[in-house]
Amino acid sequence: MQLAIIGTGYVGLVTGTCFAETGNNVMCIDIDERKINSLKEGKSPIYEPGLDVLLDRNIKEKRIHFTTDLAAGIKDARVIFLALPTPPGKDGSADLQYVLNVAESLSKIITKYTVIVNKSTVPVGTAEKVHAVLAQRLDRSLFDVVSNPEFLREGVAVDDFLKPDRVVIGSSSEKARKVMDELYQPFVRQGNPIYFMDERSSEMTKYAANSYLAMRISFMNEMANLCEKAGANVDWVRIGMGADSRIGKRFLFPGIGYGGSCFPKDVKALAHTALEMDYDFKLVNMVMQVNDLQKKVMGGKVRNYFGADLSGLTFAIWGLSFKPETDDIRDAPALDLIEEILSAGGKVRVFDPEGMNNVKQIFGDKIFYAEDQYDALTGATALVIVTEWSEFRNPDFERVASSLVHPAIFDGRNVYSIEKMQEQGFYYESIGRTIVHPEIREQLNINGGTVIRERGTLD
Repeated sequence: MQLAIIGTGYVGLVTGTCFAETGNNVMCIDIDERKINSLKEGKSPIYEPGLDVLLDRNIKEKRIHFTTDLAAGIKDARVIFLALPTPPGKDGSADLQYVLNVAESLSKIITKYTVIVNKSTVPVGTAEKVHAVLAQRLDRSLFDVVSNPEFLREGVAVDDFLKPDRVVIGSSSEKARKVMDELYQPFVRQGNPIYFMDERSSEMTKYAANSYLAMRISFMNEMANLCEKAGANVDWVRIGMGADSRIGKRFLFPGIGYGGSCFPKDVKALAHTALEMDYDFKLVNMVMQVNDLQKKVMGGKVRNYFGADLSGLTFAIWGLSFKPETDDIRDAPALDLIEEILSAGGKVRVFDPEGMNNVKQIFGDKIFYAEDQYDALTGATALVIVTEWSEFRNPDFERVASSLVHPAIFDGRNVYSIEKMQEQGFYYESIGRTIVHPEIREQLNINGGTVIRERGTLD
């Protein structure tokens, strides 16, 4: 099938590449000439495991193409996907200017029946708005507008697209439904469902799913904080809860807050949608409040241990992206932690396998960017783990201890076992679990933020 993908960001590029992988002829369109030229050479602007291999293969097989020319790009397309940015405004509402502007441009150049698909995450009622814009110039018989939300998890997006749990398609047109069914059949051969519904229900499904998952995360973070006060271990609580078939095991791991391109934006957008409809969605509003507070938990632990004034102290941070296997740092908890340490007078040394270039655009030379995880430890007072990359799971603990000025690890993702940290002799704080080796605190003389150690210096 001839397809056009307008927008070569995360969603657009994964969508276009995976459709090409199943034999479709795909034209990807973007106004960014540098990005398009780079993509023509097979260079992906994002890090996503497995994407570069598929991209290279489909370029060589001439099933995927790239252009900045909208008219030429959509000329032969039977289906046009809109994979455009919908950034949140100050009030949390999704900005639809890019989607609607492209719809207006399409209304001037479409000459045959085409299915226009909203692939971007958009508020309820967007399909109707796109339809209205197109209908200003196009005869109703020349187009249908479909809502087809994506459910891609960064880090495993290729697998999610090729082997989806479900495909959700919102359309009131039987003709458009048949086209979309034909397009997605190769992805559901193992029996996973395609759900057809109206456009508004489809748009709401995306926000509902992400907001519910964000709620589970925030609930477990609150439980972890309560476990610390009650002397319980959140690991056992999580296991006991997850064994209940009504609850399940997924998204029950506590941490220091969610981030990324989806959860923060979608929860805000759902709350704004509720306000527009004069409904006070209390639970969603609390999810946002809980997450904002949770991002400050690890910084609070660090300052509670070393004092409010971190002047003269250096902290190694392992992990910057909001989750492993991505370079995405949007709303990443690491950004809040770095800001807090710097504002308290501390210094920061960071390492992340993929996210450092993006962080450098924010902090510049205010922090040190290490060559590897151990380089980040050099001269550091303590280690803080923010993102659970696999290479951080089983480090050389002797090397970690000898590199740090003080043997302290603050673990925001509960990567290590309490028993392991006990054996290694670290002062260890995690989320919702017992503090290990509190007696190490007594080896420090903490007075007004000044820390005097038997080994190491503060400079």
